[in-house]
Amino acid sequence: MNNSDLYVVGAEFKELKFDGFWDWFVNFSDLSIHWKNEPTYVLSQFAFTFGGIATLLHAFIRGGRLPYLWLGIFLHGIVIECMSYFVPDIDNFWHSQTPIIFLGRRFPLHIMLLYPCFNYNASIGVAKLRLPRWAEPFAVGLCSVLIDIPYDIISVNYLHWTWHDTDPNIKDRHYWVPWNSYYFHSTFACSFTFWFHFTRSKICKSKGKWLADKSVAKELFCTVIAGVLGTPGGILLFLPLYHPLHDFWKVHSEVTYFILFTIFLCIIWSGDRKPKIDYFFHNIKHEVHWSTWLLITHLIIHYATFFFIPILFKPENEVAIGLKEPIGPCEEYVPVQTILGVLKKRKWLCATDYDEKYFDWSCLPDGNPPSEGSYWYTACGVPLPNKVEYVAIITTICILAATVFGNLHFKSSGDAVFSYTEPDLNKKKKK
Repeated sequence: MNNSDLYVVGAEFKELKFDGFWDWFVNFSDLSIHWKNEPTYVLSQFAFTFGGIATLLHAFIRGGRLPYLWLGIFLHGIVIECMSYFVPDIDNFWHSQTPIIFLGRRFPLHIMLLYPCFNYNASIGVAKLRLPRWAEPFAVGLCSVLIDIPYDIISVNYLHWTWHDTDPNIKDRHYWVPWNSYYFHSTFACSFTFWFHFTRSKICKSKGKWLADKSVAKELFCTVIAGVLGTPGGILLFLPLYHPLHDFWKVHSEVTYFILFTIFLCIIWSGDRKPKIDYFFHNIKHEVHWSTWLLITHLIIHYATFFFIPILFKPENEVAIGLKEPIGPCEEYVPVQTILGVLKKRKWLCATDYDEKYFDWSCLPDGNPPSEGSYWYTACGVPLPNKVEYVAIITTICILAATVFGNLHFKSSGDAVFSYTEPDLNKKKKK
């Protein structure tokens, strides 16, 4: 379909018609259109594009297993996003349109780079703690959430995406962010990290944790396994806690997340208290490799972007034109299959009875909602209920992030961990 027909305020389509496979696979549109309608979304895309490039450069500069880590996280993100779009029971969000977007206008380019921005940064920082292998994945999970929180809170309120209105798994919200979004980032990053290191401990041979095996095939195999198994592993971590409490006993998702947070934190704290008095401790000097500043620069840009957006921009000026939850009859419901049972949700967005208060129809002619059956339509941003509150919470998160990542990068074991060779590893193998 022609972009000149699509990117018009008030345009409605019940389906998109694609001119062959490549038109479905990738679409390019004028950046000026997006800057006019959603300038904050363009700024967010820049932050993630810079972060994706910065983390990739860091991986290749430092070498060893870090390029495989970046590649595995990139693949992990693609698996997650594709499942989210094509599995009906978890198809519950719609990204706003971007200048470069894939898979039938569902998968923005910068979202491919989001996972390295979150998980690679978290992995590099946590590696410098030199936690036991059983504690490290949980620390990566929580650090990933720390990077995600300002993005989640600000972006949804500025219509960078929209959520399904009645999906029971995302019903409980925090500033319109589902609590399960934080649960998801915690568990999926944790799962990927576990598989990344576990497969290498069983398959690869190297002289150090972050030194690559001489066999590229083995490293690539482990990378693909981690990228694929990270998703089912993350899903399984919903099973012992979230689904029983939420689905059977109707426990609020805020409670289930903070139970998970507490468990993760206890494991991390226990691992960090474990003495690490070894050869590294006595002989390796703390150093900060210059490439670490690529990651620091990205983190500054990331947090600054979502700090200044609510200060400098008004969400009521944002207009999101694109694919969203289809509009239809209010009384029609469909089942939602979870691991432990079946719940239900509305099949369509009820345009006159919905509980997504971060958008309305005020920018449309006479304020009328899109017609039934619309899948591509316009949503209008609304004012923040309390701008100072949003600025206050993002400020607090930025202070916390500066403290956490400052200590990880500058007060922990330093960048020597990525080139460290275990002095007794070869002796143990000979025995």
